[in-house]
Amino acid sequence: MPKKAASAIGQISVIAEKLADQMGFELIEAAYEKENTGMYLRFYLDKEGGITLDDCEAYHRALQPMLERFDYDFMEVCSPGVDRPIKNQRDADRCLGSEIEVRLYKPVDGQKVYTGLFTAYREGDITICVGEAERTFLKKEIAVARCTIDMDEVENVDLS
Repeated sequence: MPKKAASAIGQISVIAEKLADQMGFELIEAAYEKENTGMYLRFYLDKEGGITLDDCEAYHRALQPMLERFDYDFMEVCSPGVDRPIKNQRDADRCLGSEIEVRLYKPVDGQKVYTGLFTAYREGDITICVGEAERTFLKKEIAVARCTIDMDEVENVDLS
């Protein structure tokens, strides 16, 4: 990330986090990314019970005037999703004791995808129990790790 963009996202994150706290939301991530169509500001929010479209809209309307001095083309506010990746200790705490899927950059013992019970998180390294064996994957080996979703257990899904 260019120095100017890194400085901007730092300032933007402070503003966005303060507003999220005031509105009762948790700012999961703020991203400032260049894409073919322009510069994108993306904000991922959550709250107890899940973030709604109305929450995202209210946050967007409140945040946009605060960011007028920054150069960007598009701003998106959204949920990190039910299958959000495990990126930090907060995410790990949410998933500990659950079944997770770990996808690796390169195969380990002939496999790139492992599923097991999430037992430990230490500085980005993830330990899961696969059958009777415990496996630890180093942060540098992990492309993505996330809780698995059992669609049979999903309740009260409102698609309207």
